[in-house]
Amino acid sequence: MKNKSEEPATDSSVYKTLLESTRAIPWKIDWKTMKFAYIGPQIEALLGWTPESWQSVEDWATRMHPDDQGWVVDFCVAQSKSGIDHEADYRALHKDGHYVWIRDVVHVSRDDHGEVEALIGFMFDISERKKTEEKVVALQKKLEEYSFQDGLTGVANRRMFDSFLDETWHNAVRNQQPLSVLLLDIDNFKQYNDLHGHLQGDECLKRIAKVLMGAATRSKDFVARFGGEEFVIVLPETNPEAALKIAERCHQHLLREQIAHGGNSASQLVTLSIGVGTITPARNDSLTDFLGLVDQRLYEAKHQGRNRIVAA
Repeated sequence: MKNKSEEPATDSSVYKTLLESTRAIPWKIDWKTMKFAYIGPQIEALLGWTPESWQSVEDWATRMHPDDQGWVVDFCVAQSKSGIDHEADYRALHKDGHYVWIRDVVHVSRDDHGEVEALIGFMFDISERKKTEEKVVALQKKLEEYSFQDGLTGVANRRMFDSFLDETWHNAVRNQQPLSVLLLDIDNFKQYNDLHGHLQGDECLKRIAKVLMGAATRSKDFVARFGGEEFVIVLPETNPEAALKIAERCHQHLLREQIAHGGNSASQLVTLSIGVGTITPARNDSLTDFLGLVDQRLYEAKHQGRNRIVAA
């Protein structure tokens, strides 16, 4: 007959066997030291890194896609400090260099005094789910564009922009994720039309639209004609650094086009002024105020001499 004193150890080994036989990857972090107390051996099969290589939260943070790292770390730390259980989706770096979509579900454990003692959670591989979601988003986006497309440039029109931004804003509020917006204006476009004619001006607008589509390439990125010679790019789940990179990419791609513009005070080529804004909106934040801020930055870019980017 089994001695009762042996039961806890036996139970512990049973629990460990059960945890390590699931596809979910269990882990535990000591809050005071920020060190991994445990991570399941399944992590090596999923990401290529051995369990022994997961020493601290620094290993977790650095093995994350740069576009996700900032907001995920800030969000998880803030929630953990507040003692709030939470979850986050992000792209984790595989040892061979590609990325795997992960969902981290985190429970905040407290001691008898109510202080945060440890973080305990599970990592789930959600790569296939994300692929399906991205396909659905891409299909929905394509269908919507047929109904809400700008007739000249082929990108979304202002009506579609208003609908998309409103939905994206509410998603960002609900999920507490960053949202970035770029407002872009073709410099001295009236002079371009005066010099080259309106037909050539229409061709210029079409080429600009293609440039912007080529700069914002994720399935969830959204490009629209805001009106006249103004365009807008909406970047869900995008932090300030990533948004600035996309704005810079817009300038770089347009420069490659080498569209001549003799009436441009900023250059002999067609150029863009860009205002950039990022927000992780709370329920009391105003979408109108946020757009007003981005528009003000676009105005500042114009005022400073055009062909430039103004962000925070």
